[in-house]
Amino acid sequence: MDKLAIFSGNAHLGLAKDICKYLKTNLSEVLVSRFSEGEIRVKIDENVRGKDVFIIQPTCPPTNENLMELLIMIDALKRASAWRITAVVPYFGYARQDRKDQPRVPITAKLVANLLTVAGANRILTMDLHAGQIQGFFDIPVDHLFAVGAFIDYFSKLKFNDLVIVSPDVGGIKMARAYAKRIGAGLAIIDKRRESPERTEVMHILGEVKDRDTIIVDDLVATASSLVEAVDTLKKSGARTIMAAISHGVLSGSAIERIDKCPGLEKLYITDSMPINDHKRHPKIEVLSVAPLLAEAIKRIHNEESVSSLFN
Repeated sequence: MDKLAIFSGNAHLGLAKDICKYLKTNLSEVLVSRFSEGEIRVKIDENVRGKDVFIIQPTCPPTNENLMELLIMIDALKRASAWRITAVVPYFGYARQDRKDQPRVPITAKLVANLLTVAGANRILTMDLHAGQIQGFFDIPVDHLFAVGAFIDYFSKLKFNDLVIVSPDVGGIKMARAYAKRIGAGLAIIDKRRESPERTEVMHILGEVKDRDTIIVDDLVATASSLVEAVDTLKKSGARTIMAAISHGVLSGSAIERIDKCPGLEKLYITDSMPINDHKRHPKIEVLSVAPLLAEAIKRIHNEESVSSLFN
């Protein structure tokens, strides 16, 4: 492990420290600050020549700041002759624009993939991408982990009555099926039509949820409008209890207010893939750590061992 070096930008220092604690190593020294006019200043404060370097930096809000920090750190480490640079991006920002579904729109997921590659990243480690095909946007290896294990470990300690895993839309069927298979639960899908990027109209539920405990699973919750609509639909359909397990808690805009005013939602479980600031904290929200999952992946990549078992 003497050739391993783990760095962190300012995006999520707490997660980086938890990963280092799991690996029983120290966080490497780096200066990430700002010049007087606001430009990002980076200086690597230790020798990384010939080392296997990992940078912990989710591109969460403020997305542009955190993404630029990551790109500049990669460039600094490449110029310092690091042997290999792996960008550990638990939350991959700009992933929602992953295809050209309207005239004259960008594919930002591909753009960010190009930026990371050109900056000098040799490998990407990420978790629960908004769309699995984003892996194909990279011309370098991508290890795509899933938070399902952390959630299942927690839910296995709870007692449920006729549990049903619910996908909030057709696109999330694969994720919901993975949860249902692992936990031995039923499966339901909410069929909805989106009127605009901010507004959705829920149609009906495919599957049986009446008098059953339900868990909505998804990759991210931003404004929570879709989540609240799904909860209301499940409540009207007679679900006994309603919880949600969502990998990335963006919780932007009026999300906390919506969750607070949603009596049907008993608990929202999210991971620490991005920092949970005070304005995101709420009695209904519980945070599960993915530091052990990421740390185990880092250890296996560094030791040139198989990471495939962590994909399940």
